[in-house]
Amino acid sequence: MTISLQNIGRRFNRDWIFRGIDYTFSGDNSYAILGPNGSGKSTLLQVINGSLAPSTGKLGYNFNGVVIEVSDVFQHLSLAAPYLELIEEFTLSEVIDFHFKFKPYKAGFGRAEIVELLGMQSSRNKMIRYFSSGMKQRLKLALAFCADTPLLMLDEPTSNLDTQGLDWYLSLVEKYAANRLTIICSNQEHEYNFCRERLCIADYK
Repeated sequence: MTISLQNIGRRFNRDWIFRGIDYTFSGDNSYAILGPNGSGKSTLLQVINGSLAPSTGKLGYNFNGVVIEVSDVFQHLSLAAPYLELIEEFTLSEVIDFHFKFKPYKAGFGRAEIVELLGMQSSRNKMIRYFSSGMKQRLKLALAFCADTPLLMLDEPTSNLDTQGLDWYLSLVEKYAANRLTIICSNQEHEYNFCRERLCIADYK
């Protein structure tokens, strides 16, 4: 998977959040988008994944030599982010079943394997509204990592996780982020210290 950014910018009213980004995300490399809170990291991620249109510039997507239209990019990516909502009225099992109607499982995974990975066997029939913030975050991460997509996007992946949850997240990275393009938005080094490339949003103000 390759994503090319040509003179990408996004503004809110008259104020530019970022502009002049010429950058390429390619192959199965890992990238960190860095900057303090409120700097525009999440906005850039949403522009890259096609959920926000850039105010200026052009995006290009290519997968195995085939040009992908921006309207179809969602089929090739998995995303975990604090602003993504889970359906509170669903049980854990129902959320997993619903999610994987739209994304294929990675090889060797199904609903039971994801529940086991989460360590939530006793909560598989519990409604999401009764989950703690940490349980919800672990679920978002598991859904993203265990989907068979060439592009993995993570925004503040360890928000609401304790030390044990951080170790669990890093184990997911080691096992399931290989051979896919990974982009992480973060200002916490422990979330992205394995990333080979860094893009600092402050360089494009």
